[in-house]
Amino acid sequence: MATDSTADRDLATPSGASATLAPATGEAFRNAIARLPSGVSIVATAGPAGKAGFTATAVASVSDDPPTVLVCLNRKSPQNKLMQENAQFSINLLPKDAVTLANIFAGRTGLHLEDRFQHGQWTTLSTGSPVLKDAVMALDCQLLSLQEVGSHIVYFGRVVATETKPRDPDGAKEVLIYHDRHYGEA
Repeated sequence: MATDSTADRDLATPSGASATLAPATGEAFRNAIARLPSGVSIVATAGPAGKAGFTATAVASVSDDPPTVLVCLNRKSPQNKLMQENAQFSINLLPKDAVTLANIFAGRTGLHLEDRFQHGQWTTLSTGSPVLKDAVMALDCQLLSLQEVGSHIVYFGRVVATETKPRDPDGAKEVLIYHDRHYGEA
């Protein structure tokens, strides 16, 4: 019978040989994690607090029952207030040709909050959060909870609606990715 080997351990206390290793620096971690290819998404929110969106690569599936995802946003971002007060958001996976849009929502063009939505075509699904019409897939989410972890806030969302574009029948690359601090396609 399999058991959870972490159940009886204090995970904050290293054991064995790893206890003697120096902790990774922030710079070393950023350099290492940059090697992990990630899909590029725009996370968007709208509601009583206003409309905002940001480019994110820290997006992941958590559970399929109930459908749950997570997204991370730097604590210093002014968009945290809107995410929390609106209590809903969408995740929009960008197509391979959306580098300009990714840069706009990453704050590299000087546009802020609602002004960013002048670019791209937007609609909504269930919550009223903006959904990019050209997204490879979009997840419409209600905020379940959030957790402050280090430099970021992790938002957990229950997926209430989805939209997925059909796959390219020839298997062409369709998705914008970020790898080694550069955009690419997958």
